[in-house]
Amino acid sequence: MQDKIIELETKYSFQEDLLQELNQEVYRQRLQLDEVVREFGILKAQLAELLTQDAKLNKIDQSDEKPPHY
Repeated sequence: MQDKIIELETKYSFQEDLLQELNQEVYRQRLQLDEVVREFGILKAQLAELLTQDAKLNKIDQSDEKPPHY
């Protein structure tokens, strides 16, 4: 009976260690995901700004051109 208890305590100890390692990995991945989401937001804003600038430049360029029937 004593051997079984020792075996169970040993398994429990290893499971606790594994659970702690897994929790740390999940935490690290959460930090990485937060960083990726932040960077994606920045890129999204930059892309929107570039598209707006491009649209403005295209309007200016088109207003300077003569219509095709001239």
